[in-house]
Amino acid sequence: MREFVKDLKRIVVKVGTSSITHENGDINLRKIFDLCWQLSDIRNHGYEVVLVSSGAISAGTKRLNLKERPSNTAIKQATSAVGQVALMNTYNRILGEFNYHAAQILLTKHIESDSLMHSNAKNAFDELFKLNVIPIVNENDTISTFEIKFGDNDTLSAIVSRIVEADVLILLSDIDGLYTSDPRINKDAKIIKEVREINEDLEKCASGTNSKVGTGGMITKLTAAKLCMEKNIDVVLANGKDMKILQNIIDGDEIGTYFRS
Repeated sequence: MREFVKDLKRIVVKVGTSSITHENGDINLRKIFDLCWQLSDIRNHGYEVVLVSSGAISAGTKRLNLKERPSNTAIKQATSAVGQVALMNTYNRILGEFNYHAAQILLTKHIESDSLMHSNAKNAFDELFKLNVIPIVNENDTISTFEIKFGDNDTLSAIVSRIVEADVLILLSDIDGLYTSDPRINKDAKIIKEVREINEDLEKCASGTNSKVGTGGMITKLTAAKLCMEKNIDVVLANGKDMKILQNIIDGDEIGTYFRS
């Protein structure tokens, strides 16, 4: 059993675009249903949970019948605005089946440097937990430009974990964990089951493992893990192919890579 399970109270779950969409970019309703089921059951067990969800731009691209994901910043911002509505409607509708409400929280990097914004966000999260609501967080792409962007939701999920003082951050990706090298290229790559220190050698293992549909690669996941470990927050990186993995992780099963603070 992993260490964080002993006094587990507050959990942050991050899902990437590839975990909740089909290969053609459409929202995968079955995966989101399974995810909402798991989040609701986690809440039923008495844990407080926050979801950090990517997918707004992908959802907006399909909703607007665009041929491909936009590269122009203004179009991406507009697409995200449309997609965020579609995504939140889907989450709220499905969570409602399990008697929970979703709350949308959109953040920018200002949350790191502005103490008032940080305090307001923490207060909002705390009240939502008391109201038995499941907060769903994304970057505010509509107003974010380079200087106030996180750039990836791995980093955002780490910042959220620090704000809410989570016990564990669960990063669900399209890979089983951190490997000694990219397993999609090197068949001899081996999964690293536990990490206690993120050093230069570990960062070399993570290079070049980018997803086709997401904005974050393995390096951003290491950055997120490092930010969490600084605040004694454990991190688990695992494959989100089957959302039932969340319950296994919370039970302490040795799944994926465990970054132990």
